[in-house]
This record gives sequence, structure tokens and C-alpha cells, in this order.
Amino acid sequence: MGAMSLRLATFNVQHGRMPDGRVDPPFLAAAVSTLRADVVALQEVDRGQVRSAGADLAALVAQAMGAADHRYVPAVVGRVEPRRAAPGQAPGDDDPALALAPLAQATGPALLPAAGRVLRSRAGRAAARAYLGTWVSRRRARGDEPDDVPAYGIALISRYPVRQWRQVRLPLGSPWLFGRLQLGTDQPRVAVCAVVETPDGPLTVVTTHLSSGSTWNQTQLRWLAERLRGAPRPLVLMGDLNLRGSVPTELTGWRDLVEIDTYPRHRPWIGIDHVLVDDVAPAVGEPIDPGAPHPGGRVHSLAPARAVDLGISDHCAVVVDVRLGPPRP
Repeated sequence: MGAMSLRLATFNVQHGRMPDGRVDPPFLAAAVSTLRADVVALQEVDRGQVRSAGADLAALVAQAMGAADHRYVPAVVGRVEPRRAAPGQAPGDDDPALALAPLAQATGPALLPAAGRVLRSRAGRAAARAYLGTWVSRRRARGDEPDDVPAYGIALISRYPVRQWRQVRLPLGSPWLFGRLQLGTDQPRVAVCAVVETPDGPLTVVTTHLSSGSTWNQTQLRWLAERLRGAPRPLVLMGDLNLRGSVPTELTGWRDLVEIDTYPRHRPWIGIDHVLVDDVAPAVGEPIDPGAPHPGGRVHSLAPARAVDLGISDHCAVVVDVRLGPPRP
């Protein structure tokens, strides 16, 4: 019997945000299921957040896919936004986003006067306190939090059984004092790894969401690649790496199956979502995870990767069909 095809997908879901600003968890789950992927990597995933109706987005997608296994890994725990109107409801006069709108819209020399006007109003001061309370309530996730804790992170979902799961916490782009007080703009970053039992043998699949707006993401990718040296091969790393074009390949030496632009969704002109492949058998004497075989199989791309507009999020989903073959001679 010949090797079967395997469909991989990665999607930065922007917590299920629709073009009109609403968040629609059922629409997100249904949209991802239309990809008919066997393994899906998700980034910017909410769990128990007010802005996404308190939904467990990863669980909803897994259910819609008929997945055999999935794992949600938070990067941040706690509320990411103040309590406000539920999705689909009109905001009240005390909605903090409305009170701070003049400040959010101001730029350049107009910024300080706008801040003064906002903070002189009772609603503006209440909104500032609400956002400050949210800021200090969040903390860097440890990875052992209960499922009922609000969180924001990444997820990996598989229609095939998963033999082994592993989390990797990445270097911080912004300091978090004692893991609780954020002293910068960047959130913590994390990766989740799974050894998936496909019909043609095990495949290590990893997803992550790297920092944006700086070169720190390059440090994180190199650091992650080093931590994955001992993982079983073949290995696929999928996700929003916030690195353009060939930079991820140059940093890791791995093949990239994505050669298309994926962001922004409505008119893509930047390629920052990637599917990297490392299917080189480990060198003799290279350390490996205990009990984890290295088949060294080859990942063959069956067609060019596709960017799919699902009508939700600010990213396109990326889909690529592959098959697992024997190692290179």
C-alpha cells in the first residue's frame, strides 16, 4: 500500500475576530474545519476571555475537526482586556474602549493633549484604571494552569493520535518582573511539540508564534531550533514566525514549504506564516529524547502551499499537502 497524503495547516486566528470587529467562535471552528487538515497549528488563541465570549477556541476547533487529540498551551494567563460588552452587544457608556478612543486615535503632537482630556474625565480615569487592572492581573504562563483560567496562547490539533507532547518556553522579548509585571510591550512566547502517529509513521509537529516588531524573533527561532535538535525526525515547524521570506530558512537551515504571502488577509503582501521541514537523520552521537525513535523519513510536498482566506482573522490560513517517504539515500 502506498504512502498516504497528509494535510498540514497553520492559522493565526486573531482570537476569532471578524472583519467587523465581532468575535465569532462557532464561525471560526466551522471555517477551520473546511480546510480538511489532518494537523492544524493555531496562534493567538483565546480561552475563557470576555472578548471571545468565554469560549475555549482550541476545543471548539478540535470538536469541529473531529480531532483525536489537541493541546492548548497558554503564553499569558489572566484577562487580556477589561470587562466590557459581550460580543454582539452594543457597548455601554462605561465601556473603557469608548472612553479611551480619543487617545487611541491621536498621534504625534496631538497625543499629549488627548491624554489630558481623557484623564480629566471621570469615564476616562475609570477606563484607565480598568486597563491598568488588566495589565497587572496578567502573568506569564507556567504551563500547568487549570483549564478554567482565562488564557491566551497557541494550540496544536491532530486527527491522528499523539504519542508525546512537549512544551518549550521561549526567551522573553520583554521583561516580566517575577513573571507577573510586564515591563514592555511583548508577550511571552511558547512552542508546543507533538509526535503524531500518522498512517505512514511518526511525524514531529511543532507550532509557535514569535515576537513581532524587533529582531528578537530571530533569537527565539534559533533558540527553539537548538532545543528541538533531539526531537524525532522528520520534523515540521508551523506558525506565525513574524519573519519574512527566506529568513527562517537562513536561520535554521530547514526547508520552507511556503513561498507565498499570507498577511494581511484581505490583500496579502507579506509572507510571515511558515511551514519549515527538517527531515535530515541525526548525526551519529547526537543526543535524542529518551525512547523517541528518529526514523529520518523524508517529507515530500505534493503541491505548492496555499493561502486560504477564511473570512476571519487578519491572516490567511496556510495549507500544504505532504506525504512521508523513506529517508534520502
